[in-house]
Amino acid sequence: MGVCCSCLSSRSSDGSHAPLLLAENEREAISALLQYLENRSDVDFFSNGPLKALSTLVYSENIDLQRSAALAFAEITEKDVREVNRDVLEPILILLQSTDSEVQRAACGAMGNLAVNTENKILIVEMGGLEPLIRHMMSTNIEVQCNAVGCITNLATQDDNKSKIAKSGALIPLTKLAKSKDIRVQRNSTGALLNMTHSHENRQELVNAGAVPVLVSLLSNDDADVQYYCTTALSNIAVDELNRKRLASTEPKLVSQLVNLMDSPSPRVQCQATLALRNLASDSGYQVEIVRTGGLPHLVQLLTCNHQPLVLAAVACIRNISIHPLNEALIIEAGFLKPLVGLLDYTDLEEIQCHAVSTLRNLAASSEKNRTALLAAGAVDKCKELVLKVPLSVQLEISACFAILALADDLKPKLYESHIIDVLIPLTFSENGEVCGNSAAALANLCSRVSNEHKQYILNNWSSPDEGIYGFLLRFLQSDSATFEHIALWTILQLLESNNQEINSLIKDNESILSGIKNLSASQQLQSQSQINQTTNDDQYDDPKVELYNLTQQILQILG
Repeated sequence: MGVCCSCLSSRSSDGSHAPLLLAENEREAISALLQYLENRSDVDFFSNGPLKALSTLVYSENIDLQRSAALAFAEITEKDVREVNRDVLEPILILLQSTDSEVQRAACGAMGNLAVNTENKILIVEMGGLEPLIRHMMSTNIEVQCNAVGCITNLATQDDNKSKIAKSGALIPLTKLAKSKDIRVQRNSTGALLNMTHSHENRQELVNAGAVPVLVSLLSNDDADVQYYCTTALSNIAVDELNRKRLASTEPKLVSQLVNLMDSPSPRVQCQATLALRNLASDSGYQVEIVRTGGLPHLVQLLTCNHQPLVLAAVACIRNISIHPLNEALIIEAGFLKPLVGLLDYTDLEEIQCHAVSTLRNLAASSEKNRTALLAAGAVDKCKELVLKVPLSVQLEISACFAILALADDLKPKLYESHIIDVLIPLTFSENGEVCGNSAAALANLCSRVSNEHKQYILNNWSSPDEGIYGFLLRFLQSDSATFEHIALWTILQLLESNNQEINSLIKDNESILSGIKNLSASQQLQSQSQINQTTNDDQYDDPKVELYNLTQQILQILG
């Protein structure tokens, strides 16, 4: 660390060494520093003696002493990064005011080193460090630029600092420097811009500063770090609906560039490009455009890679894309079903399972052909195998998928044959209302229009497992939940309307169920009559109590 030794002499015009004219306190400071340097491993340069000696050089009018102090601070802070106080930062801030580029470079470097520490980040901004750093970002000296931007990048990782930086005027110079020919400056500036995208307010400041076109243009940069910073920043910007609309109208090449980056040799660039497309695909226009631009082959390949973050990004992206009805058949034709079903075994990360099931549910929503393909790929069997032992978040998705599939008459025979009722009944015991409701809705739909060919599946499950369909009906009739009561009554009505003598007998001969229906009829009659007296005729038809009463009357009429 012998950087201070140069302050003892300077060269004359003929190249010989001539002694500097130093004040007494400066000579004492130099002497003290030389002693400290001889024992540097045992010296705390942020404590009174060493810091006082350094500060003496800082406040000197001799530029060589200032340079030595700045270089010393840069080297010290590179090796000793920890929380410091105002007494340490103040002399470095004084050095930042210098007009000498060598002092500026070293002082910015020292401040950037200290800005790695969280507490220091806050204190630097509180003490007014932003203003000189922003000024030095636009220096004609590349080294000064690089160190100043690097410091801003570190400061911008602290949440409290981000809004201050956004409002300080730093974003416009940062955006300009992102186009620098020096790769170090590019990396630091795009990294700083990325750090500014973690809150809605700062993202808007960034958009207003004109950063988006620059970030998009740098997606084709040859440097993987710059690509990573830009894709991640754009991914964060695309979280906001208004920003997505702006991107759609101003950046026509964005999707194609991101699709290309899904094939990047850098896994983290691949991942961020895929996440950016996922966020864009929150809008229907982008859902179609990603497919049109050739995104599906990349995504289906990423689903089977060995890098978990990439798998998660890819399945989250295809989930959003699958929401659009025009994409359903194309996704299936692109070969997604087998890898999606395979992801259901991804027990290491339930979020992957959730997105996989949700995608399968979307694909099954509107087409008999798609639903048939889903069954052929083993999706129903796999979901049935897993549903009772997966985390609640996955159970929610699977139960919702079952509810969608059970709506399709063309699929009912296959669902009966898969013995899906065996898991639907236990799911109706769930403490989670959504899982319980989804499973009950699926069970109710499977009890609708039961043919003689498939009646045995209902009969076999009437009292098992867990008291079977009978127990489900009784619990829901007695639930005191209008939604669950409605499901129970509707299920009973559907079973009766199947006109199967054996099924009808199970209901007619069951005193508990009959009592539950009659009790509901009596209570709903009283409540609905009271409600009718207080509402208009139009409101009566929207009242759930009236609907429940009507269902009980239809059932009792059939039962005679």
